[in-house]
Amino acid sequence: MPSAHSATVTALAVSVGLQEGFDGSHFAIALILASIVMYDATGVRLQAGRQAEVLNQIVYELPAEHPLAESRPLRELLGHTPPQVIAGGMLGILTAFVGYSVTRIATTI
Repeated sequence: MPSAHSATVTALAVSVGLQEGFDGSHFAIALILASIVMYDATGVRLQAGRQAEVLNQIVYELPAEHPLAESRPLRELLGHTPPQVIAGGMLGILTAFVGYSVTRIATTI
């Protein structure tokens, strides 16, 4: 599944670029936001998910009398792989161009 967060922020950045121009400060801000979100999805959140897997395995192997043995498991499905983020970015670009085109056609009718 492509990253919905990456698709959203990429669509936002491209839409701002199409509306306001790609050389303006609004596009620069949207691009920086998109970069941070996409970096977080592949870096920090993906590694947190992998760490949760290891921690869940450690807790699973604890003896039954240990205070943490009955703790709720951590969420392991965090973050996205780089191909998922790239697919989300491409989906966002496509969405922005389709939305912009539909808007332009609707205003000329």
